[in-house]
Amino acid sequence: MRAMLADAGDVVVINSCAVTSEAVRQTRQVIRKARRSRPEARLIVTGCAADIERNQIAEMAEVDGLIANRSKLDPRAWNVPADAAPLAPTKTRAFIAVQNGCDHDCTFCIIPQGRGKSRSLSVADALKEIEQHLDLGAKEVVLTGVDLTSWGHDLPNTPQLGALVAAILDAFPALTRLRLSSLDGVEIDEELSELFASDTRVMPHLHLSLQHGADLILKRMKRRHRRTDAVDLVRGLKARRPDIAVGADLMAGFPTETTGHHAENVSIIRELEIVHGHIFPFSPRPGTPAARMPPHDRGLIKARAAELRHAVSEVRAEWLGSLVGQKLPILAERDGTGYSPSYARATVPEGVEAGEIVNMRVRGIQEGQLL
Repeated sequence: MRAMLADAGDVVVINSCAVTSEAVRQTRQVIRKARRSRPEARLIVTGCAADIERNQIAEMAEVDGLIANRSKLDPRAWNVPADAAPLAPTKTRAFIAVQNGCDHDCTFCIIPQGRGKSRSLSVADALKEIEQHLDLGAKEVVLTGVDLTSWGHDLPNTPQLGALVAAILDAFPALTRLRLSSLDGVEIDEELSELFASDTRVMPHLHLSLQHGADLILKRMKRRHRRTDAVDLVRGLKARRPDIAVGADLMAGFPTETTGHHAENVSIIRELEIVHGHIFPFSPRPGTPAARMPPHDRGLIKARAAELRHAVSEVRAEWLGSLVGQKLPILAERDGTGYSPSYARATVPEGVEAGEIVNMRVRGIQEGQLL
């Protein structure tokens, strides 16, 4: 979007989220702040909130227009020529959206209403887009999607995500870093699991759409996995590739969550050794089944979220400490930091340019970053 609008003049684009009520509140807050700082700019809102909360956002005096979420990458929606959307210069990581939408109906989630049914990029189109980014200098490719592991379900012969990952690795033997975004553990197919375990070009970084550690809450969320599924998955992968770092989304304070359920939520952090935790408090979304369930007190939800974050911080600190003394390949970013294969953030030595991979021996840790 930034590339498409490079010559569009004074324009502010808010790419919004609507996954929780809090996300919508923050979207409105950002819109007001953007208008105060850029009073003369044309302010456009797109993303999920522009669809799901369309009337609410459109009524804001600060907003000049909305672009439907499905159209936000189409130059015609922005009234710019189709050839005016070049890829932005790439030196570090290329994010390739190979899947969009979701066919599931988790009781807390409104994403399917904003993103529609699951849609997959074909293997040929994915390879073409990756090649363009590699030609521009990308050193790492990150596959993304709303429900990434459902990739291929709508394509001929219903291939699975492992087939796409294998095709990418085969097509680009010089690509040394392929990373995957959030995955639904029960949909990780055998080929993908094998590649995670055995191919060093697939980054040892597994981020799970876990949501909770208690089976009853998972059932009420209408998730398709149980606690033991996640435990068995991680245990099996780590047995073959011990350096895999686990991340997970975990929700605090889902309706009907008891003290015991919360304790199971906290305990799964250490059981899975979750070092990249995305903790978010439950926030009811109108139109979802969970919004009709009796909610917990907001203070209780915030307190439980804080306990989950604290548990992650303890496990993460131990993990970072275990990396001290190791020599790691760090892909440098533009801000003087970079990321290891397991997604540990590091301060890179002076003089290292963005896009350069430097083999760095870890001397210590400061403010959560490797030195």
